[in-house]
Amino acid sequence: MKENVFLFIPNLIGYARIVLAVLSFYFMPTDYIMAAIMYLLSGLLDAFDGHAARYFGQSTMFGAMLDMLTDRCVTTALLVMLSVFYPKYTFVFQMLICLDIASHWIHVQSSLLKGGASHKKIDLSGNFFLRIYYHSRVVLFIMCAGNELFFCMLYLIYFTSGPVLSVGNYSFGSWVAVAWLTLPICILKQVISLIQMIVACINTARLDESERERINK
Repeated sequence: MKENVFLFIPNLIGYARIVLAVLSFYFMPTDYIMAAIMYLLSGLLDAFDGHAARYFGQSTMFGAMLDMLTDRCVTTALLVMLSVFYPKYTFVFQMLICLDIASHWIHVQSSLLKGGASHKKIDLSGNFFLRIYYHSRVVLFIMCAGNELFFCMLYLIYFTSGPVLSVGNYSFGSWVAVAWLTLPICILKQVISLIQMIVACINTARLDESERERINK
């Protein structure tokens, strides 16, 4: 019996992520509680689709592409909202969007050109940082979750600083505290994306050089 890849369990989880993300986009301008809940639920499901794919033996190229495209679109939509709320930093958000999309796109293309089935399975033995980033699920989760959490906190801070926490004589909003804690992770994630883009460009150029050398011979 022919299998229907579109109905594989991890892909169904991916569709649920998309629905939750779209609902989050709808509520973002007005209802920050609903928007945050939907956004975080969508992100939480991202931690389960990979496990489901391995558990049920349903890892697919379509699923990998669906997961990556959903991640890029969801992050981009949030950064667009942040650029509306914080117009002074629009240029920063624009650059973050460009870096995120460009680094992942060229990385996927480089992976496919080298024969990889997924952007996470490309040969990264030549780069220490990318090898740890993609081969350690703990590191990958911390980087991705911390990055998204930072942007999510910036969104929430626009409406409220969060429940007040007191330490000694100091009082501060919990969302502000989480934002400061996740800021280093966000910065590191951008550095990794930059490294990823550079390495992918180098790999693609080397493939071009090899192909041109083969043709000239």
